[in-house]
Amino acid sequence: MPVWPKTFYTFGLSLKTAATEWKLRHRHSAPAVQERTLASLTSRLAATKYWREAGVEADMAYDRFKSKVPLQTYEQLTPAIERMKGGESDVLWPGRCALFAQSSGTTTGQPRSVPVTEEMLAHFRQASIEALLYYSVRVRHAGVFRGRHLILGGHTALAPVAESAAHPAYTGELSSIIAVNLPAWAEKHLYEPGNSAAKIVDWEARLDAIVARTCVRDISLLAGVPLWVLELAREFNQRAANTGQRIDHLQSVWPNLECLVHLGMSVAPYAKELRALLGSGVKFHEVYAAVEGFIATQDSDVPGAGLRLMADLGVFFEFLPMSDFDPGRVEHLGAKAVSLADVKVGVDYALIVTTPGGLGRLVVGDVVRFVSKDPARLIHIGGTTLRLNTFGERVAEKDLTDALVAICGRHDWRLVNFHVAPLLATGSLTGQIRGRHEWWIELQPGTVATPIGPQIAAELDAEVQRSNSDYAARRKSAVLDLPVVRLVMPGVFEHWLRYRGLWGGQHKLSRCRADRTIADELAQITNFARD
Repeated sequence: MPVWPKTFYTFGLSLKTAATEWKLRHRHSAPAVQERTLASLTSRLAATKYWREAGVEADMAYDRFKSKVPLQTYEQLTPAIERMKGGESDVLWPGRCALFAQSSGTTTGQPRSVPVTEEMLAHFRQASIEALLYYSVRVRHAGVFRGRHLILGGHTALAPVAESAAHPAYTGELSSIIAVNLPAWAEKHLYEPGNSAAKIVDWEARLDAIVARTCVRDISLLAGVPLWVLELAREFNQRAANTGQRIDHLQSVWPNLECLVHLGMSVAPYAKELRALLGSGVKFHEVYAAVEGFIATQDSDVPGAGLRLMADLGVFFEFLPMSDFDPGRVEHLGAKAVSLADVKVGVDYALIVTTPGGLGRLVVGDVVRFVSKDPARLIHIGGTTLRLNTFGERVAEKDLTDALVAICGRHDWRLVNFHVAPLLATGSLTGQIRGRHEWWIELQPGTVATPIGPQIAAELDAEVQRSNSDYAARRKSAVLDLPVVRLVMPGVFEHWLRYRGLWGGQHKLSRCRADRTIADELAQITNFARD
């Protein structure tokens, strides 16, 4: 297929922006679209070995689907995925699969391989463009497509799957797989940092190559995990300083930079610094995506509006109330899940997906909360296992992030990173489980008001009590004591991320865990003694 001049595609995307705006204004029923999506998926899944045995039938209605087909965990699907990696056909999806995306491993600490079939790859391509069209609708023009798009993802040197010698297959981060499978027109006219720089495995070397290449490019869009976008901006500043120059912000390097697409973690802790480093004219656009598929994207500038569920791109969504969630009994909870038609605003749900990658009724590990039903908009709350509930407090990542961001904003402290873990009390004579939360916080130096742990602890306690009634009840009953705050030296979290091989790319830190895996390692690094 020929690759036309860029003006041809820019004009086409302008028309698609108008079409997307019409679609959003004259929306079809998302639940009805989801019904058709399920019918299409079950027709394909029923032709596979695993799902036929699991009870999937072609064109199943939802009630029958959820009564016959149990919910799945990654652990249950792993043997089937390994068969696919070995070259076996018709296991979870018709045909063979040659691409497998590695998850970031935030939930379990270990990356997981997820099949990326041709149909799933088509979903990612379509969803990537659709997410940008939602941005174009927000700003009422398609100017973002006139420049180039710098994607800060993983390196694109995909690794061959050893066990699939007879039928070659490759594995890599999702961003890498998408990058090496871009349409020719997108690769030529939009994609940065280009193939040579993107293939560099070492993060620092890749970042250096990206800066060297893109400093003379017309970048209109920057996309990535907020933590690594900050690293890019700092690298530009350092390079300028080394030559005796100074750049105020990245818009002085790229005058047409107008959009930051952020994903993978909350942008709130870094929003102020990002705006200063990128430039005041850069707009933020949030995308909620995972290796299992694109979930939702921003479609409004109204604060608290949530993200629009991408219900018409081939993935079927279900939602299990967190009040019914039990990680040890997932396969028995399928009947308690609900489709999009029956969700309720304000309720926390474990997200479940069925995808054209062969994942059926998979409990992803994310928790979402709807803020509206028509249109369907939601917010990401945290993880099903990455939350604090040792003492029955049911505190999600969002509760913790919002509390700390509010306090930092109040005192003009700049946050680098943080992690929260449970800390059991010692010497209890009653046998009742008691304890408190332990916060590990790294702030940037140079603040006017010097922060101290006890002050932050008291303010965090008040903020979390205000937003979470379960936490407040546990504090009132003395099941939970006042939290303890460990203020760590600069560089501690970077050291931990490097030690864990999580520096750069799509990696990120778990903000909280129900165990002390990360907290104890931070204690070893900093030589903090546990209370």
